[in-house]
Amino acid sequence: MIIQLKNTITQAEAAQLASEIQAFHIFYEDANYLITGSGVKEVPTLLSGKTEKDWVFANDLQLASSKFLPNKRTVQFGNVLIGGNTKNTVIIGGPCSVESEEQIRTSSTFISGLGLKVLRGGCYKPRTSPYSFQGLGLEGLKLLAKMREEFGLTVITEVRDATHIEEVIEYSDVIQVGAKAMYDQGILRACAKTQKPVLIKRGFGTTLQEFVQAAEFVLSGGNPNVILCERGIRTFETGTRFTLDLCGVAWLKEHTNLPIILDPSHAMGYAYGVADLARACVAMGIDGLLVETHPDPSVAKSDASQQLNHQDFENLISSLRPVATSVGYNIV
Repeated sequence: MIIQLKNTITQAEAAQLASEIQAFHIFYEDANYLITGSGVKEVPTLLSGKTEKDWVFANDLQLASSKFLPNKRTVQFGNVLIGGNTKNTVIIGGPCSVESEEQIRTSSTFISGLGLKVLRGGCYKPRTSPYSFQGLGLEGLKLLAKMREEFGLTVITEVRDATHIEEVIEYSDVIQVGAKAMYDQGILRACAKTQKPVLIKRGFGTTLQEFVQAAEFVLSGGNPNVILCERGIRTFETGTRFTLDLCGVAWLKEHTNLPIILDPSHAMGYAYGVADLARACVAMGIDGLLVETHPDPSVAKSDASQQLNHQDFENLISSLRPVATSVGYNIV
């Protein structure tokens, strides 16, 4: 249950009331809200005469629910706005991993040269095998920050676990919570304490409700800047790496108030299918697209098979613009 308090209630008073009824307290859009568990169906008597409005939910999809906020949230994604009524589809490009200064500089030059504004690159890599490239860690974060300063790009990078969340918050503009880290409450609670945008990727064995509940951890802690990212789920099919759940995206658009970004690279797992999937994603009217591109995918240290070379990526961006226009969106 979400309870909006009257505007005569101060933030300090709201916090005290939240403590007394064991609820979460957030201050959002100049109003105080108390969030209880979904089992609460009536306003507690302690709040009698102090409430402006309340919402009752069947489950714990509350702050992210379109029943609470019927209009999609607007999130400042670096230098651009997404969500709300912006009709912007932000393109996030760059390699799977930061491998060297030369590699990430080449990528930054290429991305900025296309007029795009967001650079991705993994520094702490949650690899399935301990023998695979694990990322450059803090050195990689510093390289991304250097590219931001030189090229004016917005930087997004992934958190692997809670041991380095503070480093990622410090050096990145957008925090990516990966599919394998989506259930890590240490990460989610740390992200709730910042106001930086947080992009949460859906786990490949995660239901839609579990996915959105991960976002609720961040929202209930006071950070409204949450974006959902669909990147494919595991099904019986083995011909592709995962199965991109566009049905799930339609459900998220209908039932949540959060911006949605899609990642066709990880869903497909093979470069040959990424462009077609990307065009299908943009045709759904989404808020962003994450596509991996590498100066030379054949020598990439991680996910080499799914990364586009720069020429193919440039061709893809050209083909996406008319698709976006056809559904009333702009590629940024």
